[in-house]
Amino acid sequence: MSIQAPRKTRLWIWFLWVACFLAVWAWIVLGQGLWATAVAHWPIAAAMAVGSYAAGSTPMGGGTVGFPILVLLFGQPAELGRDFSFAVQSIGMTSAAIFILARRQPLAWAMLQGALAGSLVGTPLGILFLAPHVPPTWIKLVFAIVWGSFGLLHLRRIGEIASHHGMTEFDERWDFRVGLAVGLFAGSTVASVTGVGIDMVLYTVLVLLCRADLKVAIPSSVVVMAFASLVGIATKALSGGVEPGVFENWIAAAPVVLFGAPLGVFVVEKLGRKPTLFFVACLCVGQLVWAFSQEWNSLGFAGRIGAVAAVGACLLGFERLRTYGGVLVGEARRRNSSRRATADEKIR
Repeated sequence: MSIQAPRKTRLWIWFLWVACFLAVWAWIVLGQGLWATAVAHWPIAAAMAVGSYAAGSTPMGGGTVGFPILVLLFGQPAELGRDFSFAVQSIGMTSAAIFILARRQPLAWAMLQGALAGSLVGTPLGILFLAPHVPPTWIKLVFAIVWGSFGLLHLRRIGEIASHHGMTEFDERWDFRVGLAVGLFAGSTVASVTGVGIDMVLYTVLVLLCRADLKVAIPSSVVVMAFASLVGIATKALSGGVEPGVFENWIAAAPVVLFGAPLGVFVVEKLGRKPTLFFVACLCVGQLVWAFSQEWNSLGFAGRIGAVAAVGACLLGFERLRTYGGVLVGEARRRNSSRRATADEKIR
């Protein structure tokens, strides 16, 4: 596993990004007379204050909060929640990613590079060819099932996940191929349908399959979600498919997430990740229960069975990854022992 070692920080890059964005945002809002519109959408800005902190401190993009707030609480269309997730994360997650890179935080570079390449292809394909055919009810349920399962995983395994140090040493070409598969699969499916999720999939692979330290897994997941969000919103904009209402919510929330996500990156190093992960895991499970309660009657018998089975399939997939990760740990230890034995033989 290739992990970038911390070096001298270059925070001036992040401050330059902040100054440039605020100048453009001020021109849009004040120069174009949109201040009243931004103020009118203050509830989403307030919600994203929490969402952006979670985006920087956990493997959950800001859309993890923005989507259910807009769709489940405010009753907006699921398509709007998805597009807003891409739009707001293109600022918040990008800001957090620049902050992470400027601080030279450790990253799983080989797997991350594969995931970036995969998402560059998978996300536009999913947006153009899969997402338009997914009914709004199932957009909500896909979001609820994936993140609810993720929350259940952490409630069960949070102690184990938080105890990992370093990463399982394996072949970097293998890491790249796994990352590429993650980017293609998650970008073309869950991320293209809900606007979030590729970060969670990469994080899950890192912590369950590679036994990665949270200090490596979470920043890596932030970077890939930032990139996928930029690709996603660019694809939507170029194809003329951005939902009405996204821009109005975006101008209200953008300056909040600009600082909130990097704040999450910074504060969580002081407070620790375990309490934050536990809190967000509870939120994920709560929104799963909420979504099921709202949509249960409309699903019918087959839909209910399918929804419950999907949660079980996600949990089973997580456990299979964890089991295979244990096999890789054993293989890595045997390989390292063999190398040490060979080195000892040469010394003799």
